[in-house]
Amino acid sequence: MRIRSLTERVLLLATIWSAVALVTIALVISALYRQGAERAFTSVLNAQLYNVINSVSIGADGNLAGNPELGDLRFSQPSTGWYWIVEPLGTFGSVRLTSISLGSNTLPVPSVAEIPFNNSYERFYQVDDHVGNHLKVAETEVVLDGDGHAARFRVAGNLTVVEEDIAAFSHRLYIALSIFGIGGLLLNAGAILYGLKPLDRARRALESIRGGEAEALEGNFPREILPLVNEVNALIESNRRIVERARMQVGNLAHSLKTPIAVLLNEARALPKAQGALVINQAEAMQAQVTSYLNRARIAAQRDSVLARCEVEPVLERLVRVMRRLNPQIEFDLTMQPALVLAMEQQDLEETVGNLLENAARFAKEKIRVDARLAADGVAGSDPARRQWVELVVEDDGPGLEDGQIAEAMKRGRRLDESKPGTGLGLSIVKEIAGEYQGDFGLSRAPTGGLKARLILPAVSRDAVRN
Repeated sequence: MRIRSLTERVLLLATIWSAVALVTIALVISALYRQGAERAFTSVLNAQLYNVINSVSIGADGNLAGNPELGDLRFSQPSTGWYWIVEPLGTFGSVRLTSISLGSNTLPVPSVAEIPFNNSYERFYQVDDHVGNHLKVAETEVVLDGDGHAARFRVAGNLTVVEEDIAAFSHRLYIALSIFGIGGLLLNAGAILYGLKPLDRARRALESIRGGEAEALEGNFPREILPLVNEVNALIESNRRIVERARMQVGNLAHSLKTPIAVLLNEARALPKAQGALVINQAEAMQAQVTSYLNRARIAAQRDSVLARCEVEPVLERLVRVMRRLNPQIEFDLTMQPALVLAMEQQDLEETVGNLLENAARFAKEKIRVDARLAADGVAGSDPARRQWVELVVEDDGPGLEDGQIAEAMKRGRRLDESKPGTGLGLSIVKEIAGEYQGDFGLSRAPTGGLKARLILPAVSRDAVRN
């Protein structure tokens, strides 16, 4: 799964690295301690071996004699795994000497071919005794007198001592490294969160811009991200200048066309009624067309701008209030979800909803319902995790339209009822404005039998900014 949060990425990588590093350190230290413990154990056996050698000699009767005192009670307790053995070699007819712990038992001896002596004429090997203790044995052969009498000396130690010592050390080591690792992770997490705090401030500042609460990224930022902050502010300022310039050009064009169209309308009224009505009708259509294309140019200039914001509630309340005054015979029912903010210009919202209300008022009998709330689905093909949408619904209780009539009504300049005033451009203008904001517009039959107009427009979503 892709992690979108930079903080989560750094924390995850730091956690993985710390875990791998601590496990590696634990394994390396345990291995080094094991090697040291085994070397120390071997050194102890070797020292005990030469203590036994120094304590044994050839007696007056020609037999092995001596009573090694190694200072360890385990050599005096049965089956402890700590033994010493002195065995005569060759034709030397003496009996062997053993520690009390071994008694009459014996230890298996590997052949010299299997485990040879080293340069010091010593060898070390591991065997199991008669009770299952795992032993390490130090062995050598020594000539005891001038007559060539020789004996094999062996000292065995129980490896359980080494394993228990290593296990106890490893246990303490793992506890210490776990405490250190948890403390290190918490310290790293605090350092990472503190280090990334400027990015979080920049994110919140950007959310303020998206929410219309600020016009630039403000605050003290470290020099690592200060160039990014400056570039974003420069981009916002450039975007603002482009929007203002586009609005000015649209306004200039509107004013330049306003006078010629007004002259045409005035002159048409002086013409005979038949010809004048035709010219007036065409001039009004031309005026609506010019307004439509000017709006499209203006919307394209400022679409996706972080500065385009519009609160839904005051706009709808004002439009419904005006429509109630103009149509006192019709009941207007307005319901809306509070605190809705659209990512579009206020005048575009006024034009789209105004056209829908005017169209509904022409055909409604008694009631028009207006509803605004966050859309559950949004626009087909959009990512609901990255953008939220507002659904505006205008329903009337008029005669409504059939499916074929709905498709015809959405065409530019088409009027299904010539007895009603208008240019036939209202619904097409609404569709074009919705499309310019990447929204959606559709008509269907209302539950009351009239016409239902459903408008989907982009909302300001702070969740989208975080993602």
